[in-house]
Amino acid sequence: MIIALDGPAASGKGTLARRLARHMGLPHLDSGLLYRATAQALIEQGCDLADSAAAVKAARGLALTDFDEAALRGRDMAEAASVVAAIPEVRTALIDLQRGFAARPGGAVLDGRDIGTVICPEASPKIFVTASVEARAMRRALELKGRGEAVDYACVLEDIRKRDERDSSRAVAPLKVAADAFVLDTTKLDVEAAFEAALAIVNSTLEDKRNLVARSAG
Repeated sequence: MIIALDGPAASGKGTLARRLARHMGLPHLDSGLLYRATAQALIEQGCDLADSAAAVKAARGLALTDFDEAALRGRDMAEAASVVAAIPEVRTALIDLQRGFAARPGGAVLDGRDIGTVICPEASPKIFVTASVEARAMRRALELKGRGEAVDYACVLEDIRKRDERDSSRAVAPLKVAADAFVLDTTKLDVEAAFEAALAIVNSTLEDKRNLVARSAG
């Protein structure tokens, strides 16, 4: 079983993916960390984030066990990751890594921006998690504040809008809703309500699969 959650920055998809993975007993991959780790490697090497050759080399050198998640969660790294993620060759370099994770026995939960459209088009269910840009900016501001970072809501809001534009307009694997995805708007939902809504989608999909198997067997 492959569960794909896509959506814009700070929509809540990562939190939902982690909760669903724990509930279902499946491994979880936050694909955004791949791009953050690639950006971090470039910064540490003193390379330009737009240097496609260096970015591809960094992406191909990643291992899923290498991540210092706390170091990758900052606002600056999020912006850097968005720049790196717009490089087509980087996305291509990371496809096999993500698909290999998804192919684990028993399945997996992956979240990102192109999981259901590019990485795992066979995933079921696919959930596109969204929220208003203002709600997402507030969530991100609170998240950063909780880490002790200085926060200016107006700047965070502008960053979110820039990332939305970059993610939606890039030439390769732009952020969009898969044709067979369930859209989950979390603007007015707290964490528990959002989780219950996502779990209902997963359970409904599982029930449909069981019914299909039963009809085929009959």
